[in-house]
Amino acid sequence: MKSLFVGNLSFQTTESELNDLFKPFGQVGRVNLVKDRETGRARGFAFVEMTNDEEAAKAVAGLDGKQVGGRNLKVNEARPKEATRTPRFENGGGNRGGSKERFSNEDYREAARQPREPRW
Repeated sequence: MKSLFVGNLSFQTTESELNDLFKPFGQVGRVNLVKDRETGRARGFAFVEMTNDEEAAKAVAGLDGKQVGGRNLKVNEARPKEATRTPRFENGGGNRGGSKERFSNEDYREAARQPREPRW
């Protein structure tokens, strides 16, 4: 099973259109059109799994740079997701000048609390 990355897709592209696009090159195992979590709109790229490595290579050669929906497709072998990437706010929030340690409520729990004024 070979996974292919398909980039620079039109936002109106559907999974069935991708399936039909890759079928002439061989048997398509699965098509995963990546969508935005909040809006449900396509994000412009997808992953296509092909059952045979030779067929996948033919699909890359035949579809890379092909114009579909007014855009030139970018098709190549998908790379594995990097497991070493740290979460975005792990080290103080990037360029915000934060400390290297994560925020913790424990510092505030141990401090003496000031009495609150009544709200009335």
